[in-house]
Amino acid sequence: MTGFVDLRDVQLAYSGHGTETLALDGLTMAVNRGEFAAVVGPSGCGKSTLMKLATGLIRPQAGTVEVAAREVDGPVSIAGMAFQNPSMLPWRTTLQNVMLPLEIVQPHRKRLGRERAAYTQLAEELLSVVGLAGFGAKYPWQLSGGMQQRANLCRALIHDPELLMLDEPFGALDAFTREELWQVMRDLHAEKGFTTILVTHDLREAVFLADRVFVMSARPGRIIVEHEISFPRPRPIDLTYEAGFNDIVHELRGHIAEARAAA
Repeated sequence: MTGFVDLRDVQLAYSGHGTETLALDGLTMAVNRGEFAAVVGPSGCGKSTLMKLATGLIRPQAGTVEVAAREVDGPVSIAGMAFQNPSMLPWRTTLQNVMLPLEIVQPHRKRLGRERAAYTQLAEELLSVVGLAGFGAKYPWQLSGGMQQRANLCRALIHDPELLMLDEPFGALDAFTREELWQVMRDLHAEKGFTTILVTHDLREAVFLADRVFVMSARPGRIIVEHEISFPRPRPIDLTYEAGFNDIVHELRGHIAEARAAA
């Protein structure tokens, strides 16, 4: 099946210090338009490498990578990205940090000068959606880690991307803040409808947010299990404490344990 994000028989190796490490081998996966997919697996299995391939930051040695039915041969302009470390520029206000992609990504870069007021309003609206109304003038050092990550999500979405790539965006936060941001992410995805790929070590996070969870093998990584998550949306956070939810979490944990043992 061809997806909005489509990787077929992908192979990628890293070279260094006279050795070559095969990171991915025979990886095939397809994510449909508007779908929320999560990718889990053992440490070092190539989850973040997969993300770099899908956004065009690196290219495979073999196989094909397509986004929106076009082969990826460079950075994908329709993608937004958020990482575990928000990496906000300390000399810029929160609002200025959120608007940074507009200075880089076309056609927004061309329009920014004459449409700055409209873009500023859009950024302020996004900040309000994630609970940061009134914080646009604050600098990153004046925000908590959870607040910085909320702003980071706004920055990833400011240019209205069709594809959102999330690489462990909530991993450094405390449990309560993580759950708050899961719900923020749930609501943003429901409202905007962007295709999302989440790379995470947190199986509860994957099951709560995703339509499908892809499990990767140990290195060299490939997809070994696809698990559809059929809980109806919108999902309340209390779902994460129910038996059926935790049964899926334990099943996924079992697949990962098997993958580690087989390495």
